[in-house]
Amino acid sequence: MQSYKELVKAFSRIDNAADMEKFLSEILTESEIDALVFRWRLMKDLYHGETQRHIAEKHHISLCKITRGSKILKDENSVSLKLLKEMEKQ
Repeated sequence: MQSYKELVKAFSRIDNAADMEKFLSEILTESEIDALVFRWRLMKDLYHGETQRHIAEKHHISLCKITRGSKILKDENSVSLKLLKEMEKQ
């Protein structure tokens, strides 16, 4: 768990998109980055009101992969929800 906390601290120290992009490409494989990007896309689809069933059909995935994101976005204290709202304003 200590390594996880160190990683969180490392992420929180990065204050610009270029450095974050470089850092992510340094520590993650291309397939790991693709998985994160895909998960974020699912969250955005949910945030924009697409149904879980539609998202599953569109991406040819099971509903199980989408349920987690749906639960996260229902939580008013979700950091993911906060980020999506902030990014919509930009």
